[in-house]
Order: sequence, then structure tokens, then C-alpha cells
Amino acid sequence: MISSKPYNFLFFLMFITLGSFAQQKIHLKSGDLIFQDLDCGPLCDAINAVTQGYGGNKFSHMGMVYLRNDTAYIIEASGKDVHMSTLEAFLGKSKHPHYVGRLKKTYKSLIRRALTYSIHQFGVPYDDQYLYDNGKYYCSELIYDAFKYANNDHPFFELLPMTYKQPGSDTYFPAWKAYFDQLGVPVPEGKPGCNPGGISLSPKLDILGVYSN
Repeated sequence: MISSKPYNFLFFLMFITLGSFAQQKIHLKSGDLIFQDLDCGPLCDAINAVTQGYGGNKFSHMGMVYLRNDTAYIIEASGKDVHMSTLEAFLGKSKHPHYVGRLKKTYKSLIRRALTYSIHQFGVPYDDQYLYDNGKYYCSELIYDAFKYANNDHPFFELLPMTYKQPGSDTYFPAWKAYFDQLGVPVPEGKPGCNPGGISLSPKLDILGVYSN
């Protein structure tokens, strides 16, 4: 009869190794993308209802890491415009886990130009109409254009038809209908666009896991 002790020891080592791997700290690099689930009420709930993110997570916001003098900042389109936030301020917007995506090695040469483009957009108004290519930016739209620019004006991430309708119906989410009515513009149903969840699923990214300070 073979003793079970060697096998138990092996399982113990595997458990320790996997546990250590799962708890590895992520060291942010410039160009990393951080995906966030905001609790912004009915509009975020509506976004989450029609979009999927990595691992089935719901992401309603994202930003790009910029390291300056070894300090991490986040370039984001939110609030009134495109700007740079401290990492702490960005993380403080949500109590949900923040996932980090990193471009695969094949595409890392694009990061410098994508950052340069994004920095040049500081002060561009926030795109509250969620229309692509209208001179304003929402969060994932900024990331899309930054990497398109870096990729010699060829699309890097993907644009897809946007929907503001409740799943399985032809009815708009009441929150979206009220939102666009207040702006005095039609709901941009079916217009090309992007969202954080979709970008998190890109095969051009490696999702490193959940970020923690």
C-alpha cells in the first residue's frame, strides 16, 4: 500500500502556490487599462444590463494608467471633460473590484502614442450624447480613439451598434429615454460606439486580475 502522505504534501504545495499567485500584487504600468463598476444609479444599471465584461463582470467606466515620476495617475473622460486623476481618486469612485487589463506584448509599442494622444485631449468636453466622432469623449471612446491614433489611424478596439433598449424588448430603458429627452436629442439607438465591458473582452488584452493598493 502506498502512503497518502506524499500526495497530501503535494496538494498542500499546490494550494500554497496557487494562493500566492492569486494574491500577487499588480504593479501598474503606463498604458494599463482599469475597468470600474460605478454605482451611478439607473443609468449605470441600464449600461450593466446590456453589456458584458471580462469574467461576467459589469463595467460602466474605465481609464488608462499614466506613470509620472513613479506615481500612477489615471487618464479618464468623466464629469465635465477629459482629465487626469490621482489613482486614489479614481479607485475611490467605486467599492467594487477594479480589474486591470494590459496590452499583449505584440501591441506594447502603441502605448506611448496612445498616451500622447490622450494627454492632448485634456479639456475636451465629456460626450454626454454618447455619439462617436462628435468632438467630445466618453470614457471608452477616448481609449478607442487613442489606440486607433497609435495604430496609424486603423481601428484597434472594436465599435459595435449601441443599444439603449431593455433586453428582449423594443422599449427604451426609462432612465435613458428621460436622459436624452432632457438633452433634447434623439436616443442614438444603433449608432456605432464602444463600452468598457466590450473593451475588457478584447483578445488584445491580458486581464491581470483585481487591483488592490
